[in-house]
Amino acid sequence: MSDTKVLSYLGLSMRAGKLLTGDEIVHKAIRSGEAKMVIVAGDASANTQKKFRDKCGTYKVPLLIGLDRDRIGSSIGKDTRVVLAVTDLGFAKMISKQVGIMSEVEYIE
Repeated sequence: MSDTKVLSYLGLSMRAGKLLTGDEIVHKAIRSGEAKMVIVAGDASANTQKKFRDKCGTYKVPLLIGLDRDRIGSSIGKDTRVVLAVTDLGFAKMISKQVGIMSEVEYIE
């Protein structure tokens, strides 16, 4: 299964205003409980991946590590993006369901 649907859902959530991008903004969303899911690009640095793994683990926010920064950015109509936060539970569930049948991402609950 390709990741086309996940990227499509990211685009939909961006247009609906339910997606946050940027390191500090996503950190704030995790701490405040606004983030329902965090997505980190698979080609992000090991330090970035660890930082969000730890933060999401502490606050019990689902984390998806995978996809690449160029495709994530283009799916939401922006330049490259390394980290995103989905702020809507419905979109987060749709992405989680799709990730369950994908093999090219690492999904951490």
